[in-house]
Amino acid sequence: MQLTVIGTGYLGAVHAACMADIGHDVLGVDVDSEKITALIEGRPPFYEPGFDDVLTRALASGRLRFTTSLREAAAHGEVHFICVGTPQQAGSLAADMRYVDAVVDGLVPHLPASCLLVGKSTVPVGTTARLTSRIADLAPEGVRAEVAWNPEFLREGFAVEDTLRPDRLVAGITSREADETLRRVYAPMLEAGVPYISTDPSTAELVKVAANSFLATKISFINAMAEVCDAAGADVATLADALGHDTRIGRRFLNAGLGFGGGCLPKDIRAFTARAEELGVGPAIAFLHQVDEINERQRTRTVALARQMAGGDLTGRRVAVLGATFKPDSDDVRDSPALAVAMSLHRQGADVRVHDPEGTANARLAHPELRCSSDLLTVCQGAEIVLHLTEWGQYREVDPVKLARVVRRPVLIDGRNALSHDTWRAAGWTVKALGRPASPGLPSAARAGEPLRALIAPMAAEPGRTAAMAAALPTGRG
Repeated sequence: MQLTVIGTGYLGAVHAACMADIGHDVLGVDVDSEKITALIEGRPPFYEPGFDDVLTRALASGRLRFTTSLREAAAHGEVHFICVGTPQQAGSLAADMRYVDAVVDGLVPHLPASCLLVGKSTVPVGTTARLTSRIADLAPEGVRAEVAWNPEFLREGFAVEDTLRPDRLVAGITSREADETLRRVYAPMLEAGVPYISTDPSTAELVKVAANSFLATKISFINAMAEVCDAAGADVATLADALGHDTRIGRRFLNAGLGFGGGCLPKDIRAFTARAEELGVGPAIAFLHQVDEINERQRTRTVALARQMAGGDLTGRRVAVLGATFKPDSDDVRDSPALAVAMSLHRQGADVRVHDPEGTANARLAHPELRCSSDLLTVCQGAEIVLHLTEWGQYREVDPVKLARVVRRPVLIDGRNALSHDTWRAAGWTVKALGRPASPGLPSAARAGEPLRALIAPMAAEPGRTAAMAAALPTGRG
């Protein structure tokens, strides 16, 4: 089939290459000419494991091309996938739909024949209906452009796997023809037994935001338990293990730590609450406000813990931050919890050095005031505190004995509860993590599980500490 994929970010570029890899004739489209040039030359504009191989194969097959022209895309495609971003609006919790609307406005007037537009971006419920009305006013006479919604469920770091072998396919359609078309697009996946859920567009739109909201809630739940554990002197890791044995709950996403970030989860739950308010059902998902607040508070609590370990003052203290990306196996630093903590430490006077295996270039662009390096020993040289903030696999392979030789003080804050604390302590390190018992040698108050509230309070008004939640919404949320 002849497909276009409009938007070549993490979602669109991977989708385009994978669709070509399974046999479709694909044209990728983006307004960013530099990105298009890189893709034409086989240079991935971002880091994603396995993507470079799929891109190379697809280009070599002749089934994948790229352009900046929506007019060319209109002439090419039987099916047009919309994969552009839906970021959070400035000064609001709602999703910014300008890029989706721009695709429709730029594509539809040039359509030479009837076709199917398939949205993959995460959007407010009701978007398909709104775009259908918009398209009716824009389409050339005699051309029928139907809209379907086929939400993506990609995990950065696993995007190729999730595209070629998804755990389910959801199709929000309004006609049998649209359903049959999408089944043809995904025929290899369906033949492999991937579940295919055909439903109405509103349900399909809700599936993605509901899934993200559930995951965010589970993460914030265990982080709330970590705060209780700190106050009570309990161990959240053991608590999570015990909960995980309950088959009704499961162990996944119960790793307490710095919380979630990135270009999806935070803005998606905020946009969901905004849309619920528009629909008159805001109280039904008001708990998501607290999910977001708990998540943001983990960043503040981590900074407070670092200040506590520095004796109450970070001024002039050299701090090594391990991790810049919002998650491992990616170079994406959008709303990175690690960088948010690094910047907060910097604003409090610390001399912050940041290491990341793949994200240093993007970290420098986002925060040029931070010193970033891909050399771990250089970053840790002379550090008084080392913070592990992104769960890259290579950090679990670090030899704490060797690292202790280059730091000034062997103090570790494991912001992801992912390292072997016993191993690091045996190597002479003082280790602390949110929700975990304090390492030997800490002040008695800390050993007793002293809450961090007194340390957090002065930072609550810190500029840029959190996103829109604190200022945009009333108090007393449930």
